[in-house]
Amino acid sequence: MTTPATNLRRAALMARRIVDAGLRRISGRLERPRTPELPREEFARAFTRASTALGSVQSGRCSLVHVPGTQAPWLDSGIDVEAGEDVSWFANGRVHLSKLLDMYVEPHFQLWGRIGDGDVFRGTRATHTFTATSSGRLQFASYFPGQWSTPAGEFSTAPEAWKSVSGAMDVAVVRWRGAAPDGLRKMARAEYEPAAAELERLRDSVSTPRDWSYLWFLGAGEIYDDTTEDGHACIACDTRCDVGILRKDVDIALTPETTLAWRWNVDALPSQLAEDSLPTHDYLSIAVEYDNGIDVTYYWSAELPVGEGYWCPLPYWDEREYHIVVRSGSSGLGQWHSEQRRLLEDYRHHVGDSPRVGAPATRIKRVWLIANSIFQRRRGSCRYAEISVGQGGERTLVL
Repeated sequence: MTTPATNLRRAALMARRIVDAGLRRISGRLERPRTPELPREEFARAFTRASTALGSVQSGRCSLVHVPGTQAPWLDSGIDVEAGEDVSWFANGRVHLSKLLDMYVEPHFQLWGRIGDGDVFRGTRATHTFTATSSGRLQFASYFPGQWSTPAGEFSTAPEAWKSVSGAMDVAVVRWRGAAPDGLRKMARAEYEPAAAELERLRDSVSTPRDWSYLWFLGAGEIYDDTTEDGHACIACDTRCDVGILRKDVDIALTPETTLAWRWNVDALPSQLAEDSLPTHDYLSIAVEYDNGIDVTYYWSAELPVGEGYWCPLPYWDEREYHIVVRSGSSGLGQWHSEQRRLLEDYRHHVGDSPRVGAPATRIKRVWLIANSIFQRRRGSCRYAEISVGQGGERTLVL
């Protein structure tokens, strides 16, 4: 239960966030976007000019689509695609969650698509290329403040919620008759920077760590990568202006002896403020998901004391995710640390019989790695190693 003292502290935290954003705005030191925003007219002119370089073979296959941030999904693009053809989009703009707090979301996360009634998908950058798996009308969605409820693009969010945001995105779309890289190279030679950026993405994109997968309703990402350090397998995490949850399936009984163990080296925290309010909820963590749908996540806080726990401040997540602080402050950043948590003890102490919980937790179903840097756009960076779950000598090595 949230106490009056907690509410007072969070109000003070909100005031600090407003003052911080105001001072940065005045000084010109606002956290930069991942992709600069162009004026709409300049973005359209550049795309039209580059489109002419494609020649008659591509005539009539280039389109510009305006996606208002205030419109609830879905938006009919007016573009029909055919199964097997390559499609590229180049997006510009941003959707503001709060101009006062300098909170906005860029197209690499905010822009989603689907073909007909097919599954939703997004890119990992402002430019994206895909091969259509079915024929149908291409549709676009501006994601926040929504939350997907089905892979086919139904929302658990009321349409009125989109009226609370502002801003828009413009999307330049090309349906390729041949292979996308050939056309992209031609546009890049015409000095169209988004085409050059998409060629770079296709060449250098970060692959998902082996045997792990991104949570579908936040989308794929380039946040996590397999790496090694001193001969040991690790997963590196690097995030800025993004959010992603990496998951790996396990199936382990929850007993008084069950522990989660891991090593991590956190180089940079994505927040300098306490993370238990929506505008400051940027963090790096490791979590376990239980068979009742609840996940408990362990993270390194910028300010909150070790042992502090709270339900997630984000809509939807406030019914299923609990945060526990295991380290705090800047001391120890850039160094490897070993951690171990007794899961049932943590669950009983922090989650207990909360009315948010339905059935009791009896098994661990997944291990998660979480990275959120979407709200303050600061960089977060860490590495994980030697993740295991179990009891005594019966442990499952997750990494």
